[in-house]
Amino acid sequence: MSQYSKQEGRITGRPGFSRLRMLADSDKALGWIFVLPFLVLWCWWFFYPFVQSFVRSFQDANFAALGQAKFIGLENYINILQDKLFYEAVWHSLEIVIISVPVQTFLGLSLAILVNKKLKGKGIFRTVFFVPYITSQIAITTVFMMLFKKGTFLTDFFGKFGFGDVTWFADTRYALLFVCLLFIFQNSGFTMIVYLSGLQEVPKDLYEAGEIDGASGWNKFRFITLPYLKPITFFIVSVTTIVGFQIFDQIAAISRYGALGSPAGATSTVVTYFYQHGIRYMNIGYGSAAVVLFFIIIMLITFLQKKLLDEKG
Repeated sequence: MSQYSKQEGRITGRPGFSRLRMLADSDKALGWIFVLPFLVLWCWWFFYPFVQSFVRSFQDANFAALGQAKFIGLENYINILQDKLFYEAVWHSLEIVIISVPVQTFLGLSLAILVNKKLKGKGIFRTVFFVPYITSQIAITTVFMMLFKKGTFLTDFFGKFGFGDVTWFADTRYALLFVCLLFIFQNSGFTMIVYLSGLQEVPKDLYEAGEIDGASGWNKFRFITLPYLKPITFFIVSVTTIVGFQIFDQIAAISRYGALGSPAGATSTVVTYFYQHGIRYMNIGYGSAAVVLFFIIIMLITFLQKKLLDEKG
């Protein structure tokens, strides 16, 4: 036996080295190693700030003098739940989600099915559809504001369907719908890419078996494609619902010449409500209470979505 082999035997014979080697060979340990950086960042950027917000929500705290904060119990929550502007903000956020999420989910799935076919230049189509998702929200909002001014071809077109020929983002009747259109335009590309990855994972032999059994295109889509896409659908609906509740940049761009949530509060949301009270008015305790309620609302909606999809499955 060579000297190197003897040394190797002595090294590998050490109990500590054996345990480390077993740990390195463990899939579970390897998984934790990869996940650990994310967990550290998640705790630092989300969990710790949320705990701080939760504590602040029970205090009368001014952003400029946090050292003078004092405990007031549930007073912030009581005041918020008695404020009709909070309910208006929640309802506007729900409207954005209820209108935008189903539409962009349907459009994203339709586009994914389209570009998944054998088409010439489908890579270009994928890029074109995805570009709005990675483009600045302020830039797209500014372009849309130019397109939806009174007298433009888009307002004339929608006027044929009963909409008024007005500047949409400046009209209380259409301002929130304008935000929904922005959300749909920007997020459909993301939905398309995620659905496309799911479509490419559906086993081809299932489609072949369906064709042998005489299944129509609709039946193959209904009984093969949709069940396989169910986890992806839950992911998309959950993520876009959260993003829909978090809309801020578009509303800030629309309201840049007036109060946040303009016109006349028609585009106020839970996020703008928090920003107004927690940042602009510097009442961080009141704003933190709004954040906690916002978190509870999102968790409840996500739970209901999961139950609904499970029942349909």
